[in-house]
Amino acid sequence: MASPKKGKYNYHRPLTDTIIKLDSIKDKKILRIKDTVSTKGTKSNKTKGIIGKSDTSSKKGKNELASEIKGNADDSTIVDKVHNILYFYGRARVKYEDVEMDADYIRVDQKNHLIFASGSIDPRTHRYIGRPITKQGKDKPVESDSLLFNYETKKGKVYNPASEQGGNYISGGQVKKLNEDEAAYRNVLFSTCDKPFPETDFGIVITKGIGEKKRIISGPAYLEIEGVPIPLAIPFGFFPKPDTRTSGVILPTFGEDQKLGFYIKDLGYYIALNDYVDMTTQGTFYAKGSYDLNETVHYLSRYEYSGNLSLSYGSHNYGLQGDPPTKDFNITWSHSQNSNASPGSTFSASVNAGTSTFYQNNPAYSNYNLQALTQNNLSSSIAYGRVWAGTPFNLTVSLSHSQDLTAKTVTLNLPTFNFNMSTLSPFDSKDRVGPQKWYQKITVGYSLQGTNNINAIPESELFQGNTLFKKMQNGLEHQIPIGFNQTLLKYFQFSATANYTERWYFQSIKEYYDRTNPNIPDPTLPTVDTVGGFKRSGEYNLSAGFSTKVYGTMNFKKSNLTAIRTVMTPSISFQYKPDFSDPSYGYYKTIVSNATIPYPSTYTTYSIFQNGVYGFPSAGRQAGLNFSLDNTIEAKVKAKATDTSNTPKHIKILDGLTFSTFYNFAADSFRLSPISFSGHTAILHQKINISFSGVFNPYESKLMDSISNGVIQKYAHEIDRYTWQDGKLPSLQSFSISASGSLNSTSFHPHNTTQTPVGSNMQNMTPQQQDRLALLNSDPSAYVDFNIPWNISFNYSFTYNNNVTNTNTTNTVMISGDFNLTPKWKIQYSTNYDLKARALSSATSFSIYRDLHCWDLSMQWLPFGYYKSYNVTLRVKSTILQDLKLSKKSDYTSNSYFNQ
Repeated sequence: MASPKKGKYNYHRPLTDTIIKLDSIKDKKILRIKDTVSTKGTKSNKTKGIIGKSDTSSKKGKNELASEIKGNADDSTIVDKVHNILYFYGRARVKYEDVEMDADYIRVDQKNHLIFASGSIDPRTHRYIGRPITKQGKDKPVESDSLLFNYETKKGKVYNPASEQGGNYISGGQVKKLNEDEAAYRNVLFSTCDKPFPETDFGIVITKGIGEKKRIISGPAYLEIEGVPIPLAIPFGFFPKPDTRTSGVILPTFGEDQKLGFYIKDLGYYIALNDYVDMTTQGTFYAKGSYDLNETVHYLSRYEYSGNLSLSYGSHNYGLQGDPPTKDFNITWSHSQNSNASPGSTFSASVNAGTSTFYQNNPAYSNYNLQALTQNNLSSSIAYGRVWAGTPFNLTVSLSHSQDLTAKTVTLNLPTFNFNMSTLSPFDSKDRVGPQKWYQKITVGYSLQGTNNINAIPESELFQGNTLFKKMQNGLEHQIPIGFNQTLLKYFQFSATANYTERWYFQSIKEYYDRTNPNIPDPTLPTVDTVGGFKRSGEYNLSAGFSTKVYGTMNFKKSNLTAIRTVMTPSISFQYKPDFSDPSYGYYKTIVSNATIPYPSTYTTYSIFQNGVYGFPSAGRQAGLNFSLDNTIEAKVKAKATDTSNTPKHIKILDGLTFSTFYNFAADSFRLSPISFSGHTAILHQKINISFSGVFNPYESKLMDSISNGVIQKYAHEIDRYTWQDGKLPSLQSFSISASGSLNSTSFHPHNTTQTPVGSNMQNMTPQQQDRLALLNSDPSAYVDFNIPWNISFNYSFTYNNNVTNTNTTNTVMISGDFNLTPKWKIQYSTNYDLKARALSSATSFSIYRDLHCWDLSMQWLPFGYYKSYNVTLRVKSTILQDLKLSKKSDYTSNSYFNQ
């Protein structure tokens, strides 16, 4: 390590001045070594010494020790028996009780109970090496230029120390250890930067102070940046060194919002209730009367569970003065449980709910995160699971919530439960010997679902009166699948299934025409009433079919491409389902209206369960054949010349190209269903995924004219005639293709698989890692990875729809990523581009980051659109001082006169 630079303060003194030297008067006895024993060691044979082992009680001599001092050195050890001093040279180590010390040179004075340690000058590089490293008990190690320590009183002096203290760093100057818990500081640097002095970027110079176990009380102190003193000083100060969480005030930031006025942002208080729970209360207050309030609770029980709960409320007036403010709230809760904490049961929660305008009216809550500001829905889930060991049964109970922010509707499931039984073979025996008989391959399963559902209720009605009870829908669904599989003639797989579904509802509907009621908005439509009472419905379907695999290979010679292989999997099955709209089942009703002027009589058929949460039995009889053909195409390529294994490489060209349709013999017309197809593949070493799907219509269509409000409009009329009967191919009714991928600088270079590092999951994280994770969760922009030079993610989407009268398409691409401009500068970007409209979307953003080691400089810029804004922030990386930052920003605005 290079020696410290010169300076005007003690801790800036030249290195030679900081190393303790022997005094010709005080140490004259030591300098006059008359009787010594020298033992030379080699690098392969370390010398060891044991210095004293006795008791300091009244029965012993006053210079005898309570414990033994153990020492060794790589180079040599010199014992001065006359003066009772031992010298260790070359990578020396000394240990006494709970004190351990490493240095290039150590001198132990048994008579005065003193240990002196220092490094040495490397004769080749002229650098100071082997600096002393001292550790006492559970304290952090302290590195220094030199030190003098009394191992009996535990007092001593340390010159140019460097030590980490609760996330902060103390370096330079002098430290005089007064006792085990206190030390006197002189001209030390208190910093959040882990660079060794004097390269430290930022710090506070404490000219005089006392350091205790959990705090530093200082006299005069001043700020220093990059080694340059700043004329910002305090006559005295208090600096915490917590080894546990400590309560305190959270300092706010100040600024101005274009519409809400001047503000004090994030003023609050942090309460450390104990080692497992803490609470943060923050508020933002605006000059024109708006405000935000937030309460966040973090909790953690090591090896059991962890989570956080946040409640937010805002009152904002973006309108004219005197208008009522817009009030919003939001609740988020996340909870995760260690899988080993309670074997057989799990509990998890992920909640994000609130008013639909919360994120739009509270952009600062998400730190102007564009994804949060433009999201269209919120969702929540709280789930409990239970598995009974040794049985086939398991249970899941969950509460869920989904919220459409555009339509301002809410859907709730309060709660939903699933009770399942794993598939069993009831005719098979546990003690069976030999292969299964055909009947022993029959399998049976069972599942029960139940729910209480409120579907798409307006947000404004959610907490009004008895809304929850009036619009609550509930039901139970039982499912029993029965299956059988058997291989026939070695190449054909036969399968048969029978599925029975039973639904229980506690309400049904009744429809009727009421054309005489003047309050009915549209007399041509039936009136729907909800009828209470228990109702049940049951339905079943049967299926049996065959499938096989057909292989085809095309070989090539004199080419790196040696073969192309195709695997086709055709399957055909017969499916049967009765018509559950038959009046004998009682699931469907037919209503007929009275003929009234100016409306003729009409009739319609409906299911009494059509509003049921689990649906209703389907109408129409099915008895037909289902066809499907799955294709996989892959290539076989010769191994590269550098591949010593000489193993050919298999590359999938097309995976899962599937065609399917259904022909219903029981239908009186349009027996053939549309032909659907889908497939997917991956390119560039599986880095880019491509998927496509579509539908072919096998029937002819004719264009017809109709007149509506005096305007001629065209519509398509489908005819029960196949297109190939007229020499045409089926028409493409719809098609979609999408491509997505994520590439970075390591995508095309193989990397070694490494073991999961310590601290990589919640169960074995250190407290410091948990603090950093909490910061990252609250502000994802707080972490930028400079280790990856570039990264790009994209998603391309194309859709085509043809309804005969017209066609419409969409063609968009989304790109996001980042790249290192230099090793310390990174640029991030995100945008959507409409290829059809040839326009960028308003969801375009750029970010620039500068790594300043213990500081971060970041700039976010949204160049256009409703959220047009910029934000420049300079902040300390330290989790303890994360609120120490300087910001300059322009809040988002939809005004056309937006000014930079």
